[in-house]
Amino acid sequence: MEFVTLNDGNKMPVLGFGVFQVDPKETQRCVEDAISVGYRSIDTAQAYQNEESVGAAIKTALVGGLKREELFITTKLWISDTGEERALKAFDASMKKLGLDYLDLYLIHQPYGDIYGSWRAMKRLKEQGRIRSIGVSNFYADRVVDLCENSGVIPAVNQLECHPFYQREALKHTLEDYGIAFESWASFAEGKNDIFKNAVLSGIGEKYGKGSAQVILRWLIQRGIVVIPKSEKIERMRQNFDIFDFALAPDDMAAIAALDTDKTLFFDHADPERVKWIIHAFDK
Repeated sequence: MEFVTLNDGNKMPVLGFGVFQVDPKETQRCVEDAISVGYRSIDTAQAYQNEESVGAAIKTALVGGLKREELFITTKLWISDTGEERALKAFDASMKKLGLDYLDLYLIHQPYGDIYGSWRAMKRLKEQGRIRSIGVSNFYADRVVDLCENSGVIPAVNQLECHPFYQREALKHTLEDYGIAFESWASFAEGKNDIFKNAVLSGIGEKYGKGSAQVILRWLIQRGIVVIPKSEKIERMRQNFDIFDFALAPDDMAAIAALDTDKTLFFDHADPERVKWIIHAFDK
């Protein structure tokens, strides 16, 4: 496994396993399979509603002999629980579900609500040793700069939509300026635009004896981006893990770079109507 050293000195695997949109009933099995393949970084979130299942899989792994320090566990704070006191309570709830004494990475899931109150809570939890690293998710460049310049603590990670069709190069430069690690969600664009059948990606894959998914993950990692692909099939998990025995040549990297449309395939966090939708997505 390769690692990235975060700006707080902690190390994070460049390849992890994500559980977004995994049914809670299937999550424990999927995480147990992923750990058996070799994944040690697991990414979940309060909003995914499968933290408890992730925790059950972690417990199984630890009982089986895996050491806690070998794992890197991430979860995220949802909008409804932003603010200093709410964030502290939400963190405790997540930790109870995960069954952990400390968390490796805690992220503010969306750039809305009382993010500054949340950030104060997260800083306090980090100082107490309950969280090793704190970061954000879906923060565009303006929100990143605002938080960095006004909070006193620079995020360790920003998790964002990133794939061959939406490469976020300008935002990547902003993160580099502050020493913030870039982590990709939707690395495969959730299959949109027939990404797995894309002629450029499949053609490059043939050169290396790899599939399009492996090419995408390798391309992201070579750009210095952390990846957390999801799959419910152990065969796919193995394929996604098998990306450290080759490197893409500069002309292949350039060919993939040419696929960029500079447009989201999901939602624009600067669109007022989408912002309203995200904020109220989990209203009861």
